[in-house]
Amino acid sequence: MASDVRLKEQLPALTEEIVATYTPDDVINHLGHCPLPSYEAVVEIVLSLKDILYPGYRRKVGLHSGNIRYHVGSTVDSLHDQLTVQIGRALRHEDRIKGNHDDCETETDYEAKGQAMALQLLHRIPELRRVLATDAQAAYDGDPACQTTDEVVFCYPGFAAITVYRIAHTLVELSVPFIPRMMTEWAHQMTGIDIHPGATVGDYFFIDHGTGVVIGETCEIGEHVKLYQGVTLGALSFKTDDDGQLIRGTKRHPTIEDGVVVYANATILGGNTVIGKDSVIGSSVWITKSVSPRTTVVLEKPQLRVRGASETSGADQGNFQI
Repeated sequence: MASDVRLKEQLPALTEEIVATYTPDDVINHLGHCPLPSYEAVVEIVLSLKDILYPGYRRKVGLHSGNIRYHVGSTVDSLHDQLTVQIGRALRHEDRIKGNHDDCETETDYEAKGQAMALQLLHRIPELRRVLATDAQAAYDGDPACQTTDEVVFCYPGFAAITVYRIAHTLVELSVPFIPRMMTEWAHQMTGIDIHPGATVGDYFFIDHGTGVVIGETCEIGEHVKLYQGVTLGALSFKTDDDGQLIRGTKRHPTIEDGVVVYANATILGGNTVIGKDSVIGSSVWITKSVSPRTTVVLEKPQLRVRGASETSGADQGNFQI
């Protein structure tokens, strides 16, 4: 049965109702302002960076010594242009927010600033490749199910999330606003792993399985650290000022020293909490105080009540008590 065309007469009035909500004090519209960074462009930048971080693994195949220079040169040229525009937009937006004004036309050349930052990021690609190679090796060394480092690059969500985090963190170090968080939240959607770009993470970092891992903004993680799924490196209650506003810019998340292993669903909270070197944190523990180096922290063994098949009827076999 065809739709009733007469009902469409309601749509103009409905449109007016919606538009009436777009008021000047509405915090979820961006009308009449300079353009924000493009989400699609930022994702494309990440994918292009992956193409040159991991040549031959991603969108461009058939690369060899005869054509790699052309491929990298073409990709770098495109990245330069995309980054320049998107970083320039982010810088302009940040100045508007901090200056509390709507003026899109200023004397500041934001694209020139964006170009300088874009070039700095591109200059750091060799170092990014060095660090990411250690992460791939850590995954191979730490997972007996892994057959090759190729498998890590192709398949591991933890490595995918770490890749995006390391790109985004480099932009944080360069004082690029807004875009780093866009990158890591895209990775969060893709992998279920939430790493804030402000966190500091050392070499040889491995997240095994990964789903549900959360790493807060002010976390400091050393080298050769391994996390399993469901781990939270988070904050305790947030402090507020006299006006009830959150106090920002303080260390709120834990420090994880070199060689630490944190097993599934462990929760470690607080900016003053330090997990000492070479410690092992067992599954499902809740930690809000520091742990000395070379310490193992586990829950006491739970008491389980298991009912055998001989003690149950067919109707009751699913009702086990734990």
